[in-house]
Parts: sequence; structure tokens; C-alpha cells
Amino acid sequence: MHHFHYSGPSLQCEAVDLAAVARLYGTPTYVYSAATIAENFHRLQQSLAGLDVQICYAAKANSNLAVLRHCANLGAGFDLVSGGEIRRVIAAGGDLQASVFAGVGKTEDEIRLALENGVFALHVESEPELARINHVAGKLGVKAPIALRVNPDVDAHTHAKITTGRSDNKFGIPLKQAAGAYEVAAKLKNLTLRGVQMHIGSQLTTVAPFAEAVQKVAPLVADLQANHGITYFSIGGGMGIVYKDALASGAQAWWDAQPAAQRPLTPEAYGETLTPLLAPLGLKVLLEHGRFIVGNAGVLLTRVEHLKRGANKNFLVVDAAMNDLVRPAMYESYHEIVPVQRDSSRRALVADVVGPVCESGDCFAKDRQLQEVGEGELLALMSAGAYGFTMASRYNTRALAAEVLVNGSAFELVRQRETFAQMIAGEKVPAFLQ
Repeated sequence: MHHFHYSGPSLQCEAVDLAAVARLYGTPTYVYSAATIAENFHRLQQSLAGLDVQICYAAKANSNLAVLRHCANLGAGFDLVSGGEIRRVIAAGGDLQASVFAGVGKTEDEIRLALENGVFALHVESEPELARINHVAGKLGVKAPIALRVNPDVDAHTHAKITTGRSDNKFGIPLKQAAGAYEVAAKLKNLTLRGVQMHIGSQLTTVAPFAEAVQKVAPLVADLQANHGITYFSIGGGMGIVYKDALASGAQAWWDAQPAAQRPLTPEAYGETLTPLLAPLGLKVLLEHGRFIVGNAGVLLTRVEHLKRGANKNFLVVDAAMNDLVRPAMYESYHEIVPVQRDSSRRALVADVVGPVCESGDCFAKDRQLQEVGEGELLALMSAGAYGFTMASRYNTRALAAEVLVNGSAFELVRQRETFAQMIAGEKVPAFLQ
């Protein structure tokens, strides 16, 4: 569910006309719905009713300060994977004491930053990392709270580049080695064993892999609770969102029309399956979802430059590009593309929707059917709230896009479009070239 819809011919985010946003702030521009973020957060929170649940929003999905603050106000902690993300949460007024620090390559400086700011726990990916954290904690004169990330070797049946819980992925400690790793950790005097963590991948569309992973790791969790007094089990994130039919999926009628066997995974189905598996443990449960909370809460507005008619196909050239939204080029991902002003009287157009970057891979959609649109008209790429701006680059010396947050009938610029001066501010021509 989300709050993007047509009001007459105009596409709106909540009560804001997206054409008005484009007129004021230009394109390409990301637009986020505060109401959608809040609804997704609360549905996820309520899905495990009866359990002690803490949502640690995965900041890598969308780390704009306004989005982080909104999540913090909703009661979120954060799942963080770099020193930069730690600093962002601090800058946004988020609670590090309800947050976890993950990642396979934490530096000593990053570990120090996390410990100095009272992070709830560090999620440890390897035995060498245990030694590093123990060393840093000893120098600070503190005991570092830790949980080991356990790799359950479960196939999440998702894109190969976003699966994280198989034995051939770089993440975590193999389940068979985890008990031994905890025994090593228990002997390190500057560590406190606080929990167990797992995460098997992103954009999962069925609950079965989640259930399989929980069932595989639960015996270890119970043993560690009995012998080491751990207090929480983090089951990670990864619940998928609707990308195809993304605009229609905002309406209850669309959901009701889907055959039961084909309905997208919902928080309610997720909770119904996992609650009976988690409840007997009697532990705090951490959820580390990102995409589910913000993915359908954002769109990327772009303007048509022109329609290029080729020998065998049409190319609709827009001002957004792969540097703004890399997911189609990187993951072959699908994003629904809709007109900001729809007109049922127009003919259909079949075209590749492409950007201006000098790469054949700069293509948002191939042979996509749209209404006929012309130069200067606006399109919206749906489901762009997660892994859109956070994966953006300045390739081809293109400025980073603007970002806007909508709340009801109000909207505000939460990131200014980057200027050329800002792009080159850290560069210089050395004296020996002058």
C-alpha cells in the first residue's frame, strides 16, 4: 500500500500534485511520502504482535536525514553498515542505543565511533573481527556488546547480487561454526555476548525462506540463551515490495483482486508464519527491514527530452539517468513508469525509456508501452524510494538529484540539487601541472 494515486488526470503524492513539485524544484527529483513510510513501519511493527520487537531500519535503503528522522520519530532504531551511516543517524537525531552496526569490513575507527556513541550491539561477521572489536574496546576501557551474524545457508530465491544467506556469500559465520565462535567470543574480556543475528537476502517475495532460516538458527539461539544469557535474536530484513503494477498496488481493490496464491508477501503473512517460531524463545526480536519501509514510498520524477525514432524501435529520452537510479542497469530491475498527467485519448507508444548517459546500459525500460508523451512532459518512475538516491553517482559529471518529502498537502525540499561548484569542491589541479 502507498499514497501515490491519480486525482483526475494528475498524479499525486498524498495531497500534493507532483507536477507542482517538478515546477518548483526541477527534475530529476526524488519524492517521498511520509504517510507511506509511517504505514509500512506500523504494519511491520504490528505483524509480530505479542513479541518484544524493535525495528532497526536499514539506513542503506534511503539515508536522507529527513527520512532517518521520520523513522526515528516513529520509534525506529537503525541497522547501520558504515561510519558514515552512524554519523548520519547522529545528525538526524536518531537513537544509537537502539541501533546495530553491521558490515563485513568494519575499520577500527568505525568500531570506535560506534562504541563511543553507545551502539546497542555490533553484528560480527568473522572471528578476526571479534579480535579487532575486543582490541578497540580494550583501548576505550569498555565492554563491546556483540552478536555474531550466522549464515544459515538458505537460498532466498532472489537476485544473485542481493542474496546474503548462502554458504558462498561473503556474509556471516557458517551455522556449523557459530557455536565455536561464540565460545571464542566468551573468552575475550572486552566483549559482552548480547544476541544472534542473521540476514538471508533482499526482495524476498515468499515467507518460506524466512521460516527455514529461523528454524535452522533457533536451536543455536536457545542454547546461547541458556548458556550465555543472550537477550535478542535479530532475524534481519529483506521483505520484498511490489514493482510491477506498483501504482495500482496502492489501492485496496488491487490487493483484493489478486488470487490468494499470487498475492505479494505482506507483513501480516510474514508475522503469521514467524511469530509461532519466535515466541517460544522468549527473546527480544530485531527486524532490519529497509526496502519494505521506503521502497514504495518514493518515486523519481523525470522530464522527457525528446522521442527518438530509430530504425527498429523508439527511444524515449528522459533527463534522469543510470547515475540517478542504477537499479535497472545493475540488477535488470523493473520499475513501473507512468505519466504525471495521464490522458486516455492519447495513442499508446512502445519505446525504450533511456537516459542521456553515454552507456548502452543507461536504460530504465525496454519496449515499454506508455501513453504517447512529448518533449517537456513528466514521467514518474515508481517504487524508487529504496536504493535509488543512496546508490546514485556523479557519472558523466551529472549532479546528484534533489529530494523532496511530502506530508499531506505540504512538501519540502530535503536535499538541494547539487551544484557544479559542490561537485568539484574537493578537487584541485596540482601545482606541477600549472
